[in-house]
Amino acid sequence: MESIQKPYPIFMGSEIEQPEPQQAMFHVLPVPYENSVSYGGGTALGPRAILKASWQLEQWDGYSKPCDEGIYTCDAVDCSVPPGQVIENIALATKAIVQQGAMPVVFGGEHTVTYGVLKGLKAAGIDDFGIVQIDAHADLREAYEGDPLSHASVMKRAVDMGIPLYQLGIRAFCEEEIAHREQFNVLYRDADVLVPNNINSIVLPDDFPDKVFFTLDIDGMDPSVFPSTGTPVPGGLSWYQTLSLFESVAQQREIIGFDIMEFAPIKGFHAYDFAASMLTYKMMGIVQRNRLNKK
Repeated sequence: MESIQKPYPIFMGSEIEQPEPQQAMFHVLPVPYENSVSYGGGTALGPRAILKASWQLEQWDGYSKPCDEGIYTCDAVDCSVPPGQVIENIALATKAIVQQGAMPVVFGGEHTVTYGVLKGLKAAGIDDFGIVQIDAHADLREAYEGDPLSHASVMKRAVDMGIPLYQLGIRAFCEEEIAHREQFNVLYRDADVLVPNNINSIVLPDDFPDKVFFTLDIDGMDPSVFPSTGTPVPGGLSWYQTLSLFESVAQQREIIGFDIMEFAPIKGFHAYDFAASMLTYKMMGIVQRNRLNKK
């Protein structure tokens, strides 16, 4: 497990100075947690790689300057403790971000990290929100290899909390997960529909919550775009399709935070590190512009 002793680079540190926390809309939270990965490893190295690569970003994202809203990079969450305590550490860090009036932007680590983020949102008093998930896997198993805190169970923990869920791009799941979709009224547009038909937007139902947390597992995108993940599955979303789907949600609802999970850097292939940092910044820009449009 990666040590948190060395300071992490701040997001876009070559372009911006670290602001005071209360002056930043976006609070980037690194969580180098890797405990239950089931195929390839390396996700604990993801947060540092993304932050380091972000120093190559331009302030102008093609439409606006998201950094004008302020981007504050938090200290990395301590992941050297037992899994249950890691979840609590993530929850406490997320709660603190929300209580400062900021938006959590979380870098994992394995997808289990999202469970801690959701607990933190709830602890901060945000009770009525939904989740939109881009992923190759449904992550709706009750437990995987006996572990209810597995990355393959994180969305089951979410629906157990009563949080409405809309899944996008799923293409690897088991019968148990299909049953849980039905039991918990999980909405979905799977990859076999989205990708061949080049669907770039969704319409959320009227009863879906006004606030949305967006979780993006890198393996939801096609391995031709991001081979840098421990559990790649062919047939995934493209770069522009992913951003367009995110924007379609941001146009309809208030994004209260998002995460980038399961990024596992490949040594010597820094293009993927940069792509993950650019993806983050593009998503910040979409949030920024849609918030301005709704004022």
